[in-house]
Amino acid sequence: MTAPPHETLTVLLIEDDAGDAFLVEELLGEAANPPKIIWARSLKEGRERLTEDVRCVLVDLSLPDATGLEALEQVLSMAPHAAVIVLTGLNDTHVGTEAVAAGAQDFLVKQDVEARLLVRAVRYSMERKRADLAQRRLVEAELLTKENSRLERGLLPVPLLETDELEHQARYLPGRRRALLAGDFWDTVQSPDGAVHVVVGDVCGHGPDEAALGVALRIAWRALVLAGHTGNELLRVLDSVLRLERKSAEIFTTLCIATIDPTLSHARMHVVGHPPPLLIRDGVIGVVPGTPSGPPLGIFQDVSWSPIEVPLGHDWSLLLYTDGPIEATVGGGPDLLGTEGLLSLVHEHGGVHLDRLIKRVIELNGDSLSDDLATVHVSRGGKR
Repeated sequence: MTAPPHETLTVLLIEDDAGDAFLVEELLGEAANPPKIIWARSLKEGRERLTEDVRCVLVDLSLPDATGLEALEQVLSMAPHAAVIVLTGLNDTHVGTEAVAAGAQDFLVKQDVEARLLVRAVRYSMERKRADLAQRRLVEAELLTKENSRLERGLLPVPLLETDELEHQARYLPGRRRALLAGDFWDTVQSPDGAVHVVVGDVCGHGPDEAALGVALRIAWRALVLAGHTGNELLRVLDSVLRLERKSAEIFTTLCIATIDPTLSHARMHVVGHPPPLLIRDGVIGVVPGTPSGPPLGIFQDVSWSPIEVPLGHDWSLLLYTDGPIEATVGGGPDLLGTEGLLSLVHEHGGVHLDRLIKRVIELNGDSLSDDLATVHVSRGGKR
């Protein structure tokens, strides 16, 4: 019938007339692979005898405990994953239309049913039900994907930057396919005193748990900055947040934090187990010296991170990034781009042009980056 040769299809027949039940059993018995039929004389009995093996329900609309569309609705409710065929003595086209509209896969009049028609109706009804369930799962998956995308977009940062003296760009590329969030994160906040605070961070690992942890750390960082906290005080709180929120004790996080003073001519940085930022100043392109300030968050207890004082002057450009770009391969081989390779690309392009820089890194890698990427570029005085 509709079951594989080595399997027996199970059909639930809800019919109070013994003669009609016998007729249905005889007709289905003529199938190439006859089904197992469970006969129930009422809805109550049908509910009691319904099993997970039932793939199709044949139901009369004149039962002792329910009639008409009420009987159908109760069957649809109690057997949502089974095909439902209305088998009735009511030769009423209007009732049949209403039954199908209510959710039945087919409507058959007892007087018109013969073996081939009934077997075919069961087969087609089960296929229609399978298609309906597949379509429903697809719609639910699409809705869930859209909901997740809206949620992830809402968790991405919007920089709080009021000064017109700085140019600010950020790029964010999760390594996970079809994801908007990753364990890497960034944020930029200007505090009431005019200082500009920038962070990029990298939670080790890949996946939704790491992405959630990255969001938690970013939001915690923003709240602490807005509350006036900086330096080791801020880092120790972030370290506590990481330890409380992480799923495993092996998970750590690297950070690079820059606090640019209100004059925009000096920065204090903390490079917490993170790749060194790039600095363009007085025509010289290089890495910020004195890095790192100390180990990543989440590894050692009672750590102090050394601040790095960086004179900026009037014209300067600062690039903070996670390790996605420098861990890209070169020419498809085992060699990584590295910090020196990133510096060479900045020289090649005459400064930091984020889109061109990232495009070139992907070209050298020979494919999309497998690691997450978060970059923030801040410049003053037209320096790129």
